Amino acid sequence: MNIFAPCDLPVINGEKVSLRPITREDTGLIVAWRNKPSVYRHFIFRQPFTRELHENWLATKVETGKVIQYIILDKASDKPVGSVYLRDVDPENESAEYGIFIGEEDYLGRGFGTETARLFTRFGLDVLKLHRISLRVLGGNEIARLSYEKAGFITEGLFRDMVKLDGEYRDVIFMAILSEEGKDK
Repeated sequence: MNIFAPCDLPVINGEKVSLRPITREDTGLIVAWRNKPSVYRHFIFRQPFTRELHENWLATKVETGKVIQYIILDKASDKPVGSVYLRDVDPENESAEYGIFIGEEDYLGRGFGTETARLFTRFGLDVLKLHRISLRVLGGNEIARLSYEKAGFITEGLFRDMVKLDGEYRDVIFMAILSEEGKDK
């Protein structure tokens, strides 16, 4: 498995998006985005997101290679619009868990998430040499689920009432893509 040092990660370019490695200077954006209702309502982790939480994440996860995180940019304007990451990177099993959020509401529903999912999973599978990338999506988030399917993820299971969020039980859908899948996406 080919894991880069955080400072050696490449920029990834698509048609609409450009993906660049996260930096400490992105902390303010990440904190603001993660505290937006349009973002956190799709996360299982619902605690208020602070600068300290993010700086700890960078120090213990990103800088150690356990997480590979990028900032999503609108390629036309170079405006940061969200973030994408592979967490729990496991070199032994050649696997990781995918996560994404679009923090700028004007960019929702415009294909930025789907293109990012395609680009970043191919990067994980082809460049980092991962065999499996999985994800979890809350039941009822059909827009995200369909986007992941377009990127080549396959539903593996539905865990009924797995989490209790805002006093309500929610299903969690598990999806994954394997290295030999989705090459034509």
